[in-house]
Amino acid sequence: MTCWLIAIALSLLPVRLRAAADPSAKVWIHGSEDCDTNRDPAIEVFRFDADTFILRQNKCVHFEAPFIYVLFGEHTVFVQDTGATAEPDRFPLFETVERLVAQRRPRAEAPLRILVTHSHSHGDHTAGDAQFRGKPGVTLVEPNGEAVRRYFGFESWPNGVARVDLGGRELIVVPLPGHQDEHVAAYDSRTHWLLTGDSLYPGQLYVMDWPAYKSSVHRLVEFADTHAISAVMGTHIEMSRTEGKLFPRGATFQPNEAALPLTVADLRRLDAGLQRAGDEPQEIPLGEFVVMPVSAFMRAVGAFLEWLGVL
Repeated sequence: MTCWLIAIALSLLPVRLRAAADPSAKVWIHGSEDCDTNRDPAIEVFRFDADTFILRQNKCVHFEAPFIYVLFGEHTVFVQDTGATAEPDRFPLFETVERLVAQRRPRAEAPLRILVTHSHSHGDHTAGDAQFRGKPGVTLVEPNGEAVRRYFGFESWPNGVARVDLGGRELIVVPLPGHQDEHVAAYDSRTHWLLTGDSLYPGQLYVMDWPAYKSSVHRLVEFADTHAISAVMGTHIEMSRTEGKLFPRGATFQPNEAALPLTVADLRRLDAGLQRAGDEPQEIPLGEFVVMPVSAFMRAVGAFLEWLGVL
């Protein structure tokens, strides 16, 4: 009887391992009703494979709880975004990345370089920059239009694409303004993930520049026509698994969250909704996400709050 039970357990083990590496099945840390009692780590680390990690910030550290992508090549590790909290004692992002690098590359081998870029320059994706700035072996692309264009070599923004070689793993960077002027998407040749930042994720999609956003999403659909895409991966979850239900803005507790990955079909649905809407900015509910144009007044308020360091 014991051998029979062991055989069944072993037969189930590979299935469980595959499920654990499936981001669509992943239940993320999602805060607490009382953050004073929250004992989750400041950063949750999800290992998709030996060279691919997704990090999520604890909602009790910052309600935005952004996702951060860490992709290893043979000579460079790519880090997209640095989270919503600056203090390393509250949000030890550099230490976490260092630990992943140490586990990935034994000390006897040549050290890996770290390349830090951003999906865009809003504060909930750049707050941890100082943890990386000036560190040996780290290249930090500053979160502003000039630095992004210069580093990636964009000559005619927002047209064209840029390629980044991590060593046996290539990223294609696609300009994606609309949510924010310096916004980019990144396509990973290894996983075939399309990293879409705040332009597409399960939640409320804030549009600052309607014509730019429409054009960007349509260009991304054209990109998808010529590239195999296994998942569309954004940087937040704001939607419940109950269709159409958004969590309240600023919530620090989000039980029963929607899955992080979206699909190319979702991208096409977004494009179709924007094309139907035409030139007039309007709210567009689309099931797993909601397009929400931001007025000029609210953009000015947001810019002021970001300048103050509130956002």
